[in-house]
Amino acid sequence: MTSERGGPMAKPTLKDFVAAKISAGERIEDDDVLTLRRYIYGDMVVSADEASALFRLNNAKLPATDSWHHLFPEAIGDILVNQVRPEGYVSEENAAWLIGQVTADGHICTANELEAVLKVLEKARQAPASLEQFALQTVASSVISGDGPTRHGKALKPGVISDAEVELLRRVLYAGAGCGGIAVSKAEAEVLFDLNDATIEAENSPAWSELFAKAVANYMMAMSGYTPPPRDVALAREDWLAQPGGFQGGIAGFFKSMFGGGPDEAVSSDPFADRGAAMSAEIAANEVVTAVEAGWLIDRIGRDGLLHENEKALLRFIQQESPDIHPALRPLMDRAL
Repeated sequence: MTSERGGPMAKPTLKDFVAAKISAGERIEDDDVLTLRRYIYGDMVVSADEASALFRLNNAKLPATDSWHHLFPEAIGDILVNQVRPEGYVSEENAAWLIGQVTADGHICTANELEAVLKVLEKARQAPASLEQFALQTVASSVISGDGPTRHGKALKPGVISDAEVELLRRVLYAGAGCGGIAVSKAEAEVLFDLNDATIEAENSPAWSELFAKAVANYMMAMSGYTPPPRDVALAREDWLAQPGGFQGGIAGFFKSMFGGGPDEAVSSDPFADRGAAMSAEIAANEVVTAVEAGWLIDRIGRDGLLHENEKALLRFIQQESPDIHPALRPLMDRAL
């Protein structure tokens, strides 16, 4: 194909395809998604320009097939995680770019955009704390306001935490990226407390009570500054969180089992088991609730002057898992029984 001047005609780009699709105002069909995939992955390189084009198409809010809702977050995740150097690490600049894209109109307006943020967190080995906080706060704000769709496209009921939203919160907390790695951070625990306070009288999903108690207890007892294991290993922590009474032996017991080592066992020639032994010993030491941690928890629980059921569950869980409860917590512990 040649241009009017006889030279070769420029090959259409993804930007051209997106511009034509938006101009036509047509539904995004499966064939369109296949074409998009060829543009994006045909040269095995996903570029920043292609990411911007995808956001323009998403922002057009055209009716679309399910395959588009799968492609968009996956492609954004590949761009920001797998097509950067070093691979697997999201920079502060790219995290800020992503947040800017999904908040261009003042808030996350589609499930696609939130899913894109979650995909980045789940794919990354490490991501800025700002991105994880953004995702967590976005889900919490949507729960409180009822403004925004769930992943299933249903309207949210303001002030009520559904099963779907508990799973979104769980995905953010244990994505294997962002600040803290395995341990829940103080900032994350603060968001969870704010959400709990805002929905305390609501008919929330039963799963919320468990997630709240165990996630905040994780912040209280787990190590800070600990370098997390690979993502697939870190995500296994959900096996412990799912147990009704906590993992046998508490947090230290969980890691002892996971890595095959423990502080009281003979040193192994297996470096993975040795790592587990060292981690188990350090985590056991950090299970102790300190005066600072106790003061933070007392302040958070006491803000409305009441002790609610989720807070009682949190206190009971800490009492069960921590070998040494700070005396300042005893009055609250007694009320929780």
